[in-house]
Amino acid sequence: MSASPSHDRILIIDFGSQVTQLIARRVREQGVYCEVVPSQKAAEVFRSFQPKGVILSGGPASVTELDTPRAPQEVFDADIPVLGICYGEQAMVAQLGGEVEGGHHREFGRAEVEVVAHSHLFDGVWQSGHKYPVWMSHGDRVTSLPQGFKVIAVSQGAPFAAIADEARRYYAVQFHPEVVHTPDGERLIRNFVRQIVGADGDWTMATYREEAIAKIRAQVGNGRVICGLSGGVDSSVAALLIHEAIGDQLTCVFVDHGLLRKDEAEQVVSLFRNHYNIPLVHADASDLFLGALEGVTDPEQKRKTIGKLFIEVFEAEAKKIGGADFLAQGTLYPDVIESVSFHGGPSVTIKSHHNVGGLPERMDMKLVEPLRELFKDEVRALGRELGLPEAFVGRHPFPGPGLAIRIPGEITREKIGILQQADAIYLDEIRKAGLYDVIWQAFAVLLPVRTVGVMGDGRTYDHVLALRAVTSVDGMTADFYPFDMNFLGRAATRIINEVRGINRVVYDVTSKPPGTIEWE
Repeated sequence: MSASPSHDRILIIDFGSQVTQLIARRVREQGVYCEVVPSQKAAEVFRSFQPKGVILSGGPASVTELDTPRAPQEVFDADIPVLGICYGEQAMVAQLGGEVEGGHHREFGRAEVEVVAHSHLFDGVWQSGHKYPVWMSHGDRVTSLPQGFKVIAVSQGAPFAAIADEARRYYAVQFHPEVVHTPDGERLIRNFVRQIVGADGDWTMATYREEAIAKIRAQVGNGRVICGLSGGVDSSVAALLIHEAIGDQLTCVFVDHGLLRKDEAEQVVSLFRNHYNIPLVHADASDLFLGALEGVTDPEQKRKTIGKLFIEVFEAEAKKIGGADFLAQGTLYPDVIESVSFHGGPSVTIKSHHNVGGLPERMDMKLVEPLRELFKDEVRALGRELGLPEAFVGRHPFPGPGLAIRIPGEITREKIGILQQADAIYLDEIRKAGLYDVIWQAFAVLLPVRTVGVMGDGRTYDHVLALRAVTSVDGMTADFYPFDMNFLGRAATRIINEVRGINRVVYDVTSKPPGTIEWE
């Protein structure tokens, strides 16, 4: 369900960079629709997508080696603007007749570029003769430019830090404008997509809502849709959007697998059945799921087991309500990218997604995925557009497999109860401190470790609980939230005092690269 051809579109060709998704976010922040495609599929997609401009991403390969990825020749034959970033610059230069050499003056991390010539890429942002901070990450460098190009910026390790062929509207930079460490990078990308490409910037959540509703109606017709409702932001927004499109042709099935947060089942049923009056089936399948997970310790096997049972429950519930023609899912764009990313690079699948890749052949239903093109923050914006209560719109992300992947090792009902209570206390303290909306995701993890402790006059041998809180915009990258010790002390004291089975609390201060936020 790609954006309507009436909207200007940018195609991002992924050469394997772990921050390619950030390029897409920066483009969409300008109100311009874009999609990411791995380089090996770029030629096919380019022809059907008909972009108004192309961005070539970074990547870990070296253009000096054989069989490393390149952009389709169609991109350079189409007379449209092209922006190359890092490896994208090197690929552009190599393909258009310039030279790239390996092993020269590697630059990783913070650097400064000096603007040496005017360019439309820098209009209103950078001035000739001035230096600006950027983020570099390269081992090769351009040594000779193709005909028609000129140098527009240099750095200590890159004499061709930014280049341009203004006549053909080809631009390339050795640094990464998409990351926050390049302070003016967002404005440079804006110059490319809005000024050089000339994209209108008319892609908004209001227009997405209208177009998505029309497409849902066209796809579904008079058919019936069954939607998996978890209570999270994604499935909640998907359900509201589909209900607005087709009304009571939609039936939501809330599968309670016994791995939800404390009191979550009651909250979901109350909102969607009582407030929105959406047909809702509450399927309590906790015994089925927990029985199948008994003795399972591998996190990947947990995901696959839960995903398989989830489909089976759907099949059973669909039969009970008289069958359904379509299955609705809250699949998001990062899920899609991670599942079909550049083959062999760092952005290759980091974790599996049980809701990506279609349905088993035995299921006689087609998929409806109205959020498949959206990032998490865009889903939240759409939820607000649809009037979803802020308590649900702003809810921290919760994985489909639920607490199964927040209990490393074997899962038991006792462990689930302990974790539910501890997690609820942790989130309660975060809300009391006014930090819930500041933090992107916070949760507790019940570690497969027990320690000896002393409580009162007795010895204990209980579980260790890990607390995690991260800041992020869209879940592609994350950094730990720097709680002060007073907060951590209050939270840990409450958890140890109020939850039987825990005698030690630790705080996880690791950061996460693109691809995974979960603790597993």
